[in-house]
Amino acid sequence: MLSPGCGRIRPVVPPAETSQRLPRLVATDLDGTLVRSDGTVSAYTAQVLADLDDRGVHVVFVTGRPLRWARDVFSYVGSHGLAIVSNGALVWDVAADLPWLERPMSPAVTLDVARSLRAAIPGVRFAVETVAGWAMEPDYLRHRADDDRGFSPRREVALEELADGPVLKLLARGGGLAADEFVAAAVAVVGDRVNVTHSSFPLLEISALEVTKASTLALIAEKLGVEAADVIAFGDMPNDLPMLTWAGTSYAMADAHPTVLECATHVAPGHDDDGVAQVLAGVLDR
Repeated sequence: MLSPGCGRIRPVVPPAETSQRLPRLVATDLDGTLVRSDGTVSAYTAQVLADLDDRGVHVVFVTGRPLRWARDVFSYVGSHGLAIVSNGALVWDVAADLPWLERPMSPAVTLDVARSLRAAIPGVRFAVETVAGWAMEPDYLRHRADDDRGFSPRREVALEELADGPVLKLLARGGGLAADEFVAAAVAVVGDRVNVTHSSFPLLEISALEVTKASTLALIAEKLGVEAADVIAFGDMPNDLPMLTWAGTSYAMADAHPTVLECATHVAPGHDDDGVAQVLAGVLDR
């Protein structure tokens, strides 16, 4: 079911038409949104982010990436120093290089959910993300990004031993389903116990039931004294939907998932066209 406010697709917004009241907080996804297809943040986007920080606008990165991948863009985090990773399960204090907030699942819940999914979806295999790193079953299909970056799992063990402590995300691959079908099948089995989403290909990203990008962003906004009405959010995939429907103003990227295009209040140019920066430059009247 789509969130309230869905169903109204907006045209792509040219930079000249984006001028509005300066927001107090900008929340942006990374991959497919702020970060270009080659994995970089352009000099233009970096400058716009710096200009926002200079104007006292908080920019919060809100990503499904685990901590080890998110570090690639920590140099662009503004003076507030906080980044949301693992779909809201962890807030990292970049300056202190320490967790600011952890919202994990218990080992018992993690194992119970994994067992239920394995019984319902033959062929599914699991990994877990923790603050310390990640662990996987021996036959889990590793993410290419880990291999490209040289990140090895800290453990390869059987499912029963996988969750040896609090878990930020349970990851699931396999079963031969397309991404949206995979999520739907999982929600039908465990949707009353955990939050299930995906951010691109058929990889389930499973967090504690109350944990979303939006619920964690709301905690940071409260700390900063910012109301949802004063937030602009950007995203492109289903894991961004809670954040986009929570924020007072939201932008789907031009090449976003169909459900995101339905739910956002506006559409920004694509991520390879520096769409986030184009919109924000208009807000800054640059």
